[in-house]
Amino acid sequence: MESSADVLRDTSVVVITLDSGEVYIVISLSTRTDTQVIYIDPTTGTLRYTARDGYDVFKSQNEAMDFITSGSRWLCRSLVPAQAILGYANLGSFGVLLVATKLVASIPSLPGGGCVYTVAESQWVKVSLQNPQPLSKSECKNIQELMELDIDGKHYFCETRDLTRPFPSRMSVKNPDDEFVWNKWFSLPFQKIGLPQHCVILLQGFSECKNFGSLGQQKGIVAVIARRSRLHPGTRYLARGLNSCYSTGNEVECEQLVWVPKGSGQSVPFNTYIWRRGTIPIRWGAELKLTAAEAEIYVSDGDPYRGSVQYYQRLSQRYDSRNRDVADREKQKRSALVPIVCVNLLRNGEGKSESILVQHFEESLNYIRSGGKLPYTRIHLINYDWHASVKLKGEQQTIEGIWYLLKAPTIAIGISEGDYLPSQQRIKNCKGEVIYTDYDGAFCLRSHQNGVLRFNCADSLDRTNAASFFGALQVFMEQCRRLGISLDSDLVYGYNSPGNYTGYVAPLPPGWEKRSDAVTGKSYYIDHNTRTTTWNHPCPDKPWKRFDMTFDEFKRSTVLSPVAQLADLFLVSGDIHATLYTGSKAMHSQILSIFSDDAGKFKQFSAAMNMKITLQRRYQNAMVDSSRQKQLEIFLGLRLFKHFPSILMNPLNVPSRPHGYFLKPVPSMFTSSDGGASLLSFRRKDVIWVSSQTADVVELLIYLGEPCHVCQLLLTISHGADDSTFPSKVDVRIGRYLENLKLILEGASIPQCANGTNITIPLTGHVPPEDTAVTGAGARVHAQEASAPCMLYDFEELEGELDFLTRVVALTFYPLELGQGPMTIGEVEILGASLPWRSFFSNEEIFARYVDFSNHPKGTKSLSSKLDMGLCSSVNSVNNEPISRQLETSSSFIDLLTGDFGHPDSVSGPVSKYALHQGGDLLDFSDISQPISDGDDHSISSSKGPSNHHSEQYTRIFKFLAGPQWDGRFDFVEALKLEIERLRLNLSAAERDRVLLSIGIDPASLNPNSLIDDLYVRRLYSVTSTLALLGHSSVEDKINASIGFNIADDGSIDFWNVSTIGERCYGGECQVRAENGVATGELSGHSSSGPTSIFSCSICGRKVCKVCAAGNGAVLLEISNSKDVSSYNGVANQGGSARGASSDRLIDIDSTICKACCSEVVQNALLVDYVRALISQRRSNRVADAVKKSLNDIFGLTSPNFIAGAKHETHGGGSMLEKLTDGEESLAEFPYASFLYPVEAAAGSATSLSLLMPLDCGLAESFWRAPSSVSSVEFAIVLTDVSIVSGVVLVVSPCGYSTSDVPTVQIWSSNSVDKEERLCAGKWDMKSLIDSSIVPSGPEKSLKDEKVPAHVKFTFRNPVQCRIIWINLSLPRFGSSSVSLDRDLCLLSMDENPFANHKRRASFGAEFEMDPSIHAKRIIVVGRTERKEIVASAQGSDPVNVRRWLERPPLRNRFKVPIEVERLIESDVLEQFVPLASPLLAGFRLDGFSAIKHRVNHLPLPDFDMWGVSTLLDEKLTAPAVLYIQVSALQEPHGMVTVAEYRLPEVKPGIPMYFDFPRQIQTRRITFRLLGDIYAFSDDPTEQDDSGYRPYPWASGLSLANRIKFVIHIEYCEFVQTTILLKVKVQSNQIVYHWFFRNLSDLPEMKIHKLNFKGWLFNQKSIRGELFMALEPRSFRTLLSKI
Repeated sequence: MESSADVLRDTSVVVITLDSGEVYIVISLSTRTDTQVIYIDPTTGTLRYTARDGYDVFKSQNEAMDFITSGSRWLCRSLVPAQAILGYANLGSFGVLLVATKLVASIPSLPGGGCVYTVAESQWVKVSLQNPQPLSKSECKNIQELMELDIDGKHYFCETRDLTRPFPSRMSVKNPDDEFVWNKWFSLPFQKIGLPQHCVILLQGFSECKNFGSLGQQKGIVAVIARRSRLHPGTRYLARGLNSCYSTGNEVECEQLVWVPKGSGQSVPFNTYIWRRGTIPIRWGAELKLTAAEAEIYVSDGDPYRGSVQYYQRLSQRYDSRNRDVADREKQKRSALVPIVCVNLLRNGEGKSESILVQHFEESLNYIRSGGKLPYTRIHLINYDWHASVKLKGEQQTIEGIWYLLKAPTIAIGISEGDYLPSQQRIKNCKGEVIYTDYDGAFCLRSHQNGVLRFNCADSLDRTNAASFFGALQVFMEQCRRLGISLDSDLVYGYNSPGNYTGYVAPLPPGWEKRSDAVTGKSYYIDHNTRTTTWNHPCPDKPWKRFDMTFDEFKRSTVLSPVAQLADLFLVSGDIHATLYTGSKAMHSQILSIFSDDAGKFKQFSAAMNMKITLQRRYQNAMVDSSRQKQLEIFLGLRLFKHFPSILMNPLNVPSRPHGYFLKPVPSMFTSSDGGASLLSFRRKDVIWVSSQTADVVELLIYLGEPCHVCQLLLTISHGADDSTFPSKVDVRIGRYLENLKLILEGASIPQCANGTNITIPLTGHVPPEDTAVTGAGARVHAQEASAPCMLYDFEELEGELDFLTRVVALTFYPLELGQGPMTIGEVEILGASLPWRSFFSNEEIFARYVDFSNHPKGTKSLSSKLDMGLCSSVNSVNNEPISRQLETSSSFIDLLTGDFGHPDSVSGPVSKYALHQGGDLLDFSDISQPISDGDDHSISSSKGPSNHHSEQYTRIFKFLAGPQWDGRFDFVEALKLEIERLRLNLSAAERDRVLLSIGIDPASLNPNSLIDDLYVRRLYSVTSTLALLGHSSVEDKINASIGFNIADDGSIDFWNVSTIGERCYGGECQVRAENGVATGELSGHSSSGPTSIFSCSICGRKVCKVCAAGNGAVLLEISNSKDVSSYNGVANQGGSARGASSDRLIDIDSTICKACCSEVVQNALLVDYVRALISQRRSNRVADAVKKSLNDIFGLTSPNFIAGAKHETHGGGSMLEKLTDGEESLAEFPYASFLYPVEAAAGSATSLSLLMPLDCGLAESFWRAPSSVSSVEFAIVLTDVSIVSGVVLVVSPCGYSTSDVPTVQIWSSNSVDKEERLCAGKWDMKSLIDSSIVPSGPEKSLKDEKVPAHVKFTFRNPVQCRIIWINLSLPRFGSSSVSLDRDLCLLSMDENPFANHKRRASFGAEFEMDPSIHAKRIIVVGRTERKEIVASAQGSDPVNVRRWLERPPLRNRFKVPIEVERLIESDVLEQFVPLASPLLAGFRLDGFSAIKHRVNHLPLPDFDMWGVSTLLDEKLTAPAVLYIQVSALQEPHGMVTVAEYRLPEVKPGIPMYFDFPRQIQTRRITFRLLGDIYAFSDDPTEQDDSGYRPYPWASGLSLANRIKFVIHIEYCEFVQTTILLKVKVQSNQIVYHWFFRNLSDLPEMKIHKLNFKGWLFNQKSIRGELFMALEPRSFRTLLSKI
């Protein structure tokens, strides 16, 4: 609800934390009249907002707070009042919210409106989340460091104006320039919920204004706005010169805005001046030496000017005045030049350390001019040694010197001038560019600044601030003169200036007019602003006149108070930017006060102050800079894969809360008050639900409040004194509807844990049984011998179905032992990934973006083009002719699927670039006589499943690679390249295995993970991991570098540069010939065809072709390994250069390394990373296909008549809906409501779910229609929440109903899926209802009409409270031959004449048969939501009995058994020995692992959008990593026997988990083997050993050493229920039980010290109630029963 312009209120924010730990953000924007409530999910930390009135939209802040707290403010744990939201981030186990608690209006009112606020005080709100995701120590430390970031006083924003561009911006505040938005990443969560304006656009830098003017003179306001670029963030010695984003360190755009304040309704004249400041735009740096006075400056030895062209190109595009008028941009001729004047203030004397930078600065500009890449940009360099001039000439002459140098370029560049026009009439009279705003008025720009001045010193700090001030001072004088504000001291005192500028006629200020007197002919001037006249010219002065003055003349002739005010602005601005860059204030600032009378006093203290600041900076740079650098990177969302390697960037939702619903009441041992609803409520986190006494299993049938792809099951362990009452196993079934639920998890182990423990069970989609039958991973469970873990990548990945429309989740819990009694259940949470459905219905841009993603996933086109290097070519390089070589038929093969011998089916197809061997072997080559590829682009962009063509092609590729003399195995590289071809053909692992088994090949023999030795695998894994991090940094920099302009990537050599099967050296000038061997199956002597691009190796200097060159990733590795490159946490920072390890040649980021100089492990690492990237792309494409299918099932995107580009119509349906519902709520709108059972739709019809879409969405003429063969349809609609339903509205389809096919309607209500429990709400004959109350509707071409659409209301006699509405539509006379739709009256048609000859239309305009059918456009359930919070006890009718039952002592207790010896016999196997006298072992305890799931293990896909749609579902959720533990015991005479295998849930590190064996075992030796996706886990990067030695190949946090303990069970008889067993020890081959007796009177007959009882020997000693008994290992229960 947007407010009007006259609504005046300040933005107010309140962060409420309840006692339950839930956090709400209540915000009332100044631009709206209502209040929104944003809920932070306490489990995953996602923000939730539904835009529902009375739920998270309220009329006032107090109303919202009363709703949250139920009117009791004492329920609040804390209240944080604030004035703005600055950002929010979800960081695993914590959410961090940044709010501004105090703002200062630094610029209270800009011309045309808008207030700029500076954040004076801010506060971080840390939200503890309940998910058990483990965070490493470094991640927790990084969160804490982030919350220490200095925000106050250095950041500002404006809610209504775009400040990221020069004033006045042509763009809305909703479309800022990303270069200057510092909280873009922090604001993303608010954009995802459709509230982007609720998080302000935060800029870093300075903004403030000053009022100036003398009494009796025109007054003005000057504002200085300085915005820091975020493209090269960092501190002094970590961010200098150019980086990979083509930006310099400490880059700041400064703007000086001057205007004349006017009253309401008057035009406001203004003008602006822009300049830049930053470090020198070449590649250089400085190394801090603790023993030296100054840092050592160095310039990149490679290509120091790389990126300079792009830097100036960005400036040219921004400050080209022809780019300002967007409407006429195409009409402009590119003839004028854009001046960029660089004012270099570095020391240039002989022996000065900065002189090297001056020399390279000049050379860089010559390099740019010679390249000719900036034909319309003129770059001019002014060298002015500021410090030398001050030292030799003094401050005054230094100022005069800078004025002299700046005069010509400043005048040439000019300033921008304009007016803010408050009325439309004045806007029409504007003769310049008109810029409309969100307000009623507009800006009229008469002139534009063309070009920019750029100041720099070494750090863009002290000298830069001083020089730019004196340059801006001259511009300030001219700005005031043009606005009619005189700053001449002689005019102030009442006399005119000498008039030494005769002949010059200055332009009139805005609002002035020159006329001639009719009598005398003398000119006079009219000020229309004040309606006064004068004989004197208001601006008699010469423009820019003070450039020609000396310092003393300037001081004598100028009113100095405005100068002092401007100097104050520059002083504060300089200190802020110096603090941001160095951690200390600016130095040499006393010169800014040179016009003040106290200038001498400042100078006396300047030397001492400068020395103090120097020491402070040295300490900051040496001790604190690295931490501050990390803070900035995290705040900007950079290098998150390094700072938070395990955290999901797109966290999951919890669709089971708050609108989740049990379709069946949960059975209970006690009388229930809510049917189990408390199990889905976070506010009942401590609930313990006791199932019925007779239940062997407990089934929970959950209907999710929102459709999603189910990813995780989160259980809260809840039990009483006996922890064995919690279930031990669970089955999970999911589906869109209640029917045909699919089993996705069976018999998953649930450990016994402490009460309140949260455990997460990862879930995959449904995996077809035929896939698990052939793929090794699927056959691993309960196997005696497990397959070796895949360290490099998952060779046997099983792909589960992805469905974003899942609504029903069925959980089946099983007890530890059948018949032991009722089970206890705690809170249940379903976690899933949801599409932004609400945004789809309200934001066409977001909807189109997702449609585009589903049709063209990110990275598909560019990556698949790289895949076409080899087998995609359809002709051979020799004469461009296809090769056809017949191969002899091989012998028969064995089919590993059936065990039979047979012959493969004949396949044929084109071959590319290959001449195949002749001869015979195990494989059949007789069928290959055509090119392998038919030339089509079979990229992996489509994942609908492989065609037979793809499977056949894979077979031919395999046979070609094997050759006729195949020895039955491939080497490592061949196996990887075969995997590349498999992924290109879009074959899953299971489909590949089926193909291989069909030709008699064991897939396990082709697993690259097992083709190299363990030591090499470990080394390769380490190199590949480093390569992935470097690749992510490189891609991230390229994404940021594209801000401001599009940069074309020539792609000569990509990151991997993988040569495909049979691809050979280009020959010619190539001197390396690394790929010169004859490929298997290729004609000897023929080289690959392709471009003849030749490069030069940066190590050996030889010429190399593309095939023989290593990928660009090898260059990154070489640079990273060099000690000459500044790096941060192991990742090269912003590119750089290095010297080759074996050569003095220089290696730059754009260098080339040949394969001969590249080590084998690096080349293999590039191959592995390439395979991982292809696997990632396949996963991304699977997500895209799932999104596409979901959108099609809702919007019907596959319909041929759907609007091109998937743009659905949105209409003004809010008022119509209010009329249809009579002001009540619509209770059944998708996505929060849906159907319980599937509803069939006819061909060409809209989808059934379109019936529940919001009224104002979808195509105007689309409607749902049942098949003509269906005479009765029943809709079971699950409402958004438990509601009071008063009726149903049926919006009739455009074709309407005739008198012959009007259906009969019957409606029921219920709270359960049991049809026997539903209540009939009424039955209506629609024909009679229409005849009695409805007038046939008039023309209704679309919902855009103001008229209410044709509809029928079914009002209940009495409102009913329910969650499910059942609606049955039945045709009265189905298939009757007497029905004539041409003759019968159409009661609800869209024609003007209901009696006209009517031809009925299909959903999308196509004609269909004339048989009667059931059809409708919308179903609207009317009523109000029954909002009830679960505050009563879940089983509150009998709380005493519930508590008594929970507190009853357990039938048996669990105790630890000592271990004699344990050892790691293999890297993944723990072996333990127990004493001979040990009792039967009942189970074991496993403490939670401390390893984390790393998020990055490969280079991102091309066109990667790190914050966009492509990250909808994280890879870790598409293919979740699952661990298993296999237990084997020594059982004579069988040897080691597998006891059980357990699927491990995720818990927080160190949480003890108890697992029971299927039966108690007696053994001396037992082993534990860790299985599953072991290599998906890693250790904390800061705690990894850099020595290279590791006792096991995976994360040490997964080590089983000292993590497993055995337990036994002791059952009590009634007699010993008053005792407590303290511990169990082994002494002299005996088990010693240490008991504690609460009352010694419990042992009345045990008075003697020794008691012999049927062979049992007791040694009893009674000391303070303690009894120590040593006994032999026999049945302890038997003994106790006889005492």
